Amino acid sequence: SSSPADSATRHSRLATRFKPSGPSEHLFPGTLPGNDLPDLDLLQGTLDTLVLKTLSWGPRHGYAVARWIKDTSDGTIQVEDRALYVALHRLEERGSVESAWGVSENKRKAKYYQLTAAGRRQLDQKAADFTTYATAVFKILGAG
Repeated sequence: SSSPADSATRHSRLATRFKPSGPSEHLFPGTLPGNDLPDLDLLQGTLDTLVLKTLSWGPRHGYAVARWIKDTSDGTIQVEDRALYVALHRLEERGSVESAWGVSENKRKAKYYQLTAAGRRQLDQKAADFTTYATAVFKILGAG
């Protein structure tokens, strides 16, 4: 059996990093002050949505997915390798993406992922759900 410390370490490695304008680095999203365990359902749902959106522009290998998310967020959201590949495999198991081996820009063998029709429908639903959630959060933050 694993200890709570092992569990915390494992969960933090799965995290997507959010880099605010300040010097500190935080887990994104769902981390509470003093708590190293992110809300994994929210975290996975957010990462899945970002990956699906990235693949909506066409097939990409894992590194290109992470780079697109980082570049499009102006460096604010950086996806750790392990978290990305766990998400890609989870999405593939659910039928949201499919993969095939190909050759990358630098002539290396790479696994390319692309959105399926089911993945496109899932993206539409997840994007709508996330927009509703974000609107509610901004409403709360603006209250008062």
